[in-house]
Amino acid sequence: MGASILPDLGAEILIPFCAVVGIVFSLLQWVYVSRVQVSPARDTNSNSAGKNGYNDYLIEEEEGVNDNNVVQKCAEIQNAISEGATSFLFTEYKYVGAFMVAFAILIFVFLGSVEGFSTSGRKCANDETKMCKPALATAIFSTVSFLLGAITSVVSGFLGMKIATYANARTTLEARKGVGKAFIVAFRSGAVMGFLLAANGLLVLYIVILVFKMYYGEDWGGLFESITGYGLGGSSMALFGRVGGGIYTKAADVGADLVGKVERNIPEDDPRNPAVIADNVGDNVGDIAGMGSDLFGSYAESSCAALVVASISSFGINHELTAMLYPLIVSSIGIIVCLITTLFATDFFEIKAVKEIEPALKRQLIISTVLMTVGVAIVTWISVPSSFTIFNFGTQKVVKNWQLFLCVCVGLWAGLIIGFVTEYYTSNAYSPVQDVADSCRTGAATNVIFGLALGYKSVIIPIFAIAISIYVSFSFAAMYGIAMAALGMLSTIATGLAIDAYGPISDNAGGIAEMAGMSHRIRERTDALDAAGNTTAAIGKGFAIGSAALVSLALFGAFVSRAGIATVDVLTPKVFIGLIVGAMLPYWFSAMTLKSVGRAALKMVEEVRRQFNTIPGLMEGTAKPDYATCVKISTDASIKEMIPPGALVMLTPLIVGIFFGVETLSGVLAGSLVSGVQIAISASNTGGAWDNAKKYIEAGASEHARSLGPKGSDPHKAAVIGDTVGDPLKDTSGPSLNILIKLMAVESLVFAPFFATHGGLLFKL
Repeated sequence: MGASILPDLGAEILIPFCAVVGIVFSLLQWVYVSRVQVSPARDTNSNSAGKNGYNDYLIEEEEGVNDNNVVQKCAEIQNAISEGATSFLFTEYKYVGAFMVAFAILIFVFLGSVEGFSTSGRKCANDETKMCKPALATAIFSTVSFLLGAITSVVSGFLGMKIATYANARTTLEARKGVGKAFIVAFRSGAVMGFLLAANGLLVLYIVILVFKMYYGEDWGGLFESITGYGLGGSSMALFGRVGGGIYTKAADVGADLVGKVERNIPEDDPRNPAVIADNVGDNVGDIAGMGSDLFGSYAESSCAALVVASISSFGINHELTAMLYPLIVSSIGIIVCLITTLFATDFFEIKAVKEIEPALKRQLIISTVLMTVGVAIVTWISVPSSFTIFNFGTQKVVKNWQLFLCVCVGLWAGLIIGFVTEYYTSNAYSPVQDVADSCRTGAATNVIFGLALGYKSVIIPIFAIAISIYVSFSFAAMYGIAMAALGMLSTIATGLAIDAYGPISDNAGGIAEMAGMSHRIRERTDALDAAGNTTAAIGKGFAIGSAALVSLALFGAFVSRAGIATVDVLTPKVFIGLIVGAMLPYWFSAMTLKSVGRAALKMVEEVRRQFNTIPGLMEGTAKPDYATCVKISTDASIKEMIPPGALVMLTPLIVGIFFGVETLSGVLAGSLVSGVQIAISASNTGGAWDNAKKYIEAGASEHARSLGPKGSDPHKAAVIGDTVGDPLKDTSGPSLNILIKLMAVESLVFAPFFATHGGLLFKL
């Protein structure tokens, strides 16, 4: 079979080195961002000129650049947003922490009981002549890795939120000097989050493997089975972060838009609107903290799925460490590739006009994908033997290293295709969104009909891309190939997250400009940044959903192997009932999350109306609204409402596995994957299209757009209603669904030994 060119020591140095480089680079970006002062005593005579320096000539400086009053206001608003976001996340983490401890106990009890908490060794699954570590060890180490994954996920989300709230006012202040300056601050801030998350996720997983290896020794099967808890921890925290954050942000957004824009005819982010601070806080807890935890979960799970399958293949059986760590090596190179790619946005090219913003962000995706293809070719050549075997449902399949390279690349390029198809359907530069905007002429009803049709249609190409990548990667390297395709899609996670975090930071910057009473020109610049960010956020969601489909299929394959299921036969009643119930779950989950947003928004609308009606001088701008009450409504509603959808996802695999057994559970996983992906893509794209149709009318950049405007016209009001309906679809239900399909699969994988031994109680009666 041959050995890999890279020695084990080389792999052991390369992975932590790349992770540390990622952390150092993110800190360097943070230093650049922190040079922008958010205090009245601002040094405006700095001579740090130069390309993208802080005395640039991109667009002439706005009058009043030294106005201390404006800087003071920005600092106060930034403080309010940061405090609101921190307070919400701490409240959320208290509840989530209690769940984390309870679920960790459950993992230990269930997995420990597989062999009656026995401390004696057991025969190895792949070689019965050898003795492996006891099931109790798997229970203990799975629990530890679950807790580590959960903590890493929470920290990733929290750090992302702190960075975003640190950068929002700085982006606003830089917008006074030109759109290029503001772009660089927002993008660098996104890069801080992207690189910190990618590097921390990789480093913690690598350290966990090394530490567990000290105990497990030669028992690699047991070692990598217990690592699966890391993915479960990451995704379970992401679920609560996404659902809780999504409910928070959309309750505030819907309340602010319906009363402020439609009823009172005041601009977005107007300081007179009582829900405006809650709306800006929501951008950070939902779109930043939630997205960070979500993509970390995907990354952890795809790594775990690949490692589990590899541990029962020739890499694991022959103890080839470098080849075994191939998934981590791919992620390591991804960090270096993303680092080079980021320099193209911040150092190699300058943004001199508004129209250059979106192409600059799209260039990031293309450059990272092209460079990553080269990087994957090199690491596959040096770290994987020229020929090896991969476990394929009971048999060992011979695979060549070039086939493995193609598996990673097919996922990588499928991600890019999904990203650009998403952009086509959600950007107001193309006809689909313009058609939706045009439908607003005849009112909100036709806008809703056109938007739903667009969402359903946008599913077609991404599903074909996912289907082709599944077929190609499975044909070449079985379930390991699918796991590596998912990792390929996520290998440029640092760039993806940087682009994704850039959107909410720009959105907040626009809100701060409006609330601080800055000039119309500055608001136009932040709006231009935000419009590009909206499209790139939709691209990010496309990546997250596409990778979730591949990850959950890879986890499904690992579950089937670990549970000892020979074949999943759809024609058997046990499997078919699981399939049909599984396909229903995403609808049940979506109904819960949408209703939760609706209930929370109802309270918010009533409170905003109450304040407008009872606070004298609020509409005239002579009195201040009570922002704190609106923040409290969003916080209380999201904490209360996130529990039922979370319980549905976490309890379903346990109930099905215990009472109906592993065959029915395999049907549930397949059904939820197939229907969940379709709903997630259509919901995200429908919401994104409605949002950008509204922005298309508001911007009035073309003759067609001006014929539908201006703000406050009937077509604009119809567009605002469409946007309001789409908000919970694109920011709560859609993004949460990809966590549902991954989380149920990884949970089933972790509990597979228990279900295989003690499950199916109803069929045993």
